[in-house]
Amino acid sequence: MTPELATEVIKAMMMQAVLLASPILLTGMTIGLGVSLFQTVTSIQEQTLTFVPKAMGIVGLLVILLPWMLRNTIEFASMVIQKIPEMVR
Repeated sequence: MTPELATEVIKAMMMQAVLLASPILLTGMTIGLGVSLFQTVTSIQEQTLTFVPKAMGIVGLLVILLPWMLRNTIEFASMVIQKIPEMVR
């Protein structure tokens, strides 16, 4: 395996991880910010109030984005599998 190929595969892997994780992280951050703003305005400091909306929002997003995430992961895996002959040299 050449250093260039290793760098290319690692770069693609990192981009894939960022691409798949960013919608989930952004959703959790947005919901958390909204709930924190609500708690500040109403002076309610309940711990479950922050967890339940985040969990429901992330699960809902995963249900919606699962086909896209799966398709992306399969495309990445097939790209890596196609590069196996180059890795063996």
